[in-house]
Amino acid sequence: MIDNMKTESAPKQGLRNAMTVDVEDYFQVSAFDSFVSRSTWGDYESRVEANTDRILALFDQHDVQGTFFTLGWVAERFPGLIRRIVDGGHEIASHGWDHIMVTRLSREEFSEDIRRAKATLEDTAGAAVTGYRAPSYSFTKKNDWAHSVLAEQGYRYSSSVAPIKHDLYGIPDAPRFAHPRAGGAVIELPITTTRIMGRNLPCGGGGWFRLYPYKLSQWAIDRVNREDNERAIFYFHPWEIDPQQPRISGLSLRARFRHYQNLARMEGRVEQLLTDFEWGTMEEVFAEELA
Repeated sequence: MIDNMKTESAPKQGLRNAMTVDVEDYFQVSAFDSFVSRSTWGDYESRVEANTDRILALFDQHDVQGTFFTLGWVAERFPGLIRRIVDGGHEIASHGWDHIMVTRLSREEFSEDIRRAKATLEDTAGAAVTGYRAPSYSFTKKNDWAHSVLAEQGYRYSSSVAPIKHDLYGIPDAPRFAHPRAGGAVIELPITTTRIMGRNLPCGGGGWFRLYPYKLSQWAIDRVNREDNERAIFYFHPWEIDPQQPRISGLSLRARFRHYQNLARMEGRVEQLLTDFEWGTMEEVFAEELA
């Protein structure tokens, strides 16, 4: 039972889609930047380890391997979690060090951020880290140098562009699917959209997945598979399956809505998604592009 109504499963296609998790805690989201100082992060109850373990159990139940874009900050504090992710057959990738949007970093600061995160994740996981996702999809036209910096630091792919119009991020006219950057040294794998009436509409997860009825996301992902003949990339966060998380005080109405809307429904929706489609890691699903 999803959203208090029965949902027919979408017919599984031959295409396998990429399941991804952005591993960050509830107090680390970009929407809270103006309300929660990084200097106070240690004062908050951390729930990222327990919530990610719930996701690992859910994936194991459905025999799904995914890619976990993880903050270096989290890896440094919870090394056992990183090893459990790898032991479960999942891919570890980088989400930067402490979730600072790339639009707020200089080229040099960004280079150090992704270098530090990659080194910590690789040392902890005992596995190579080749993928990166920018906090809040913060690759824009203003930091067009970012892919070249990724190449310099040894990354092979990025999933950092949202080809939509949004108040915080997005490149509306960016290619919707895999394309080379930095002279082909890095492959950009944008978060999934479907095109309707000349506009790209997001259907790759996050707040949109929580806000709209499940059937809309199901239909849109199936449409990408069938009509575009392309693989979808879906993402969500550990805090999104945790409706009991502590509430942050003093938030704006917009920040509260974006973060807390439909948290109680999220885990059930994700489980339905695992049933309705075939899933794999970014490295598996896009092996041909990354070869």
